[in-house]
Amino acid sequence: MEKTAQDIILKPIITEASMEGLEMNKYTFKVAKNANKIEIAKAVEELFGVKVVKVNTMNCRGRKKRMGMYEGRTPSWKKAIVTLAEGEKTIEFFNNLV
Repeated sequence: MEKTAQDIILKPIITEASMEGLEMNKYTFKVAKNANKIEIAKAVEELFGVKVVKVNTMNCRGRKKRMGMYEGRTPSWKKAIVTLAEGEKTIEFFNNLV
């Protein structure tokens, strides 16, 4: 089954730390757990029309959560920090947030 760019890039991550990365052309996304760096770079280039220089990924472990006496876990997920080429236009979605 062929993975599309929308299957790989799930959603942007909007936090204080990720907003500071925008100054250095770094954008943070939640991505599919089975996606590799090459697939992530191609998906970002296809979706946003930009040139990707580098992709850093990390697997984030799910946290323990409690509801009264019941304990469970949130799902584990994968995060990608994508660095764009120098002088590349910014991703429009993030411009509205800054």
